[in-house]
Amino acid sequence: MKAMERLLHYIGILTPSDEKSETHPSSACEFHLAEELVRELQALGVSDAFVDEHCYVYGHIPATEGKEDCPAIGLIAHMDTVSDFCEHTPNPQVIPDYDGGDVKLGESGRVLRVSDFPHLRSLARQTLITTDGTTILGSDDKSGIAEIMTAVERLSEVPHGPVCVAFTPDEEIGRGTDDFRTDVFGAKYAFTLDGEAVGEVQYECFNAASATAKFHGNNVHPGSAKGVMVNAALVAMEYNEMLPKVRRPECTSDYEGFIHLTEMEGSVAEATLQYILREHDKEILRGMKEDMALSAKYINEKYGEGTVELDLQDQYQNMAYILEDYPEVMEVARKACENLEIEPISVPIRGATDGAILSFRGLPCPNLGTGGYAFHGPYEHATAEGLDQMVEVVLEILRIFAE
Repeated sequence: MKAMERLLHYIGILTPSDEKSETHPSSACEFHLAEELVRELQALGVSDAFVDEHCYVYGHIPATEGKEDCPAIGLIAHMDTVSDFCEHTPNPQVIPDYDGGDVKLGESGRVLRVSDFPHLRSLARQTLITTDGTTILGSDDKSGIAEIMTAVERLSEVPHGPVCVAFTPDEEIGRGTDDFRTDVFGAKYAFTLDGEAVGEVQYECFNAASATAKFHGNNVHPGSAKGVMVNAALVAMEYNEMLPKVRRPECTSDYEGFIHLTEMEGSVAEATLQYILREHDKEILRGMKEDMALSAKYINEKYGEGTVELDLQDQYQNMAYILEDYPEVMEVARKACENLEIEPISVPIRGATDGAILSFRGLPCPNLGTGGYAFHGPYEHATAEGLDQMVEVVLEILRIFAE
């Protein structure tokens, strides 16, 4: 089965994770895909494939005869998707011999425009897979799953050492490794397939933190409010305006970090702002947290102590701090791309993968592209050829490690 066929099948199984849930996995629907993948792995000869109580899928493929002493290599992708634009099952458009121009997304009124996504020109003459404009596609990260499963099906084509496969839940809400068992997985090195462009070999990601600012107002009748009322919603707006505008994600790129307001709610009496903070340099991230704390201090001095409560929490670190000690892992991935005449691309991840946390748990785990683009919204797209190329990259990585 081709990787595209698998992708189209998997995206028909809705798996949005739920940030507000306290269970793990956060949504029961993730088990539907997990159980499907276990059945498929077993049908492909991965006899020990199973899904555990927390919705982690594990499977192991023995080495080719004579390659038993080669390092065990892991392949990881996540099963969940974001919850936005996920109200119903995707109805993807498949466009053979794409002309490289703008694409009307069904009858949604949305258009996938080259002016917004200039890389579309480089996808001309390929088979383009898009949404109909009303949902996400689910390429993040079902493209990675499709590529791993297709590589497993074709493993007999290359000599290889032991191969470990895992599919994780809840990556999109930052819980993808909460109950991941590295001892059960058993790999020495691993790769997440969770990036975008074909050829990406990524070993740097953000350091990350979250912030919750809760504002407490003084709600009195507006007719007698002068000098008494403190409008929590307005104070929240004032606080947000104190943060540097140049640190918003829409103003940053490459190695530049950001403070991103993700959610807001409020009234005169109470208001809450939710933020995520991202920065490749941990010292700069510390300065961003200090800016937020200083702004909170100013608000409390102006309106009274306790007007704002700021909760800052660290989330994950830049995996480069670990992977810089394992350059051979990235070099194998780059060599695999070069052997296939694919230009390797090492750009910083403006986000993270499960591999970021796993690297700090002793499993060096860089990230590979999947041939998918514009994740997390209705403009998400991929190509059949990109999926197939990444299957070849995976097989070539396994072959090189077995040399």
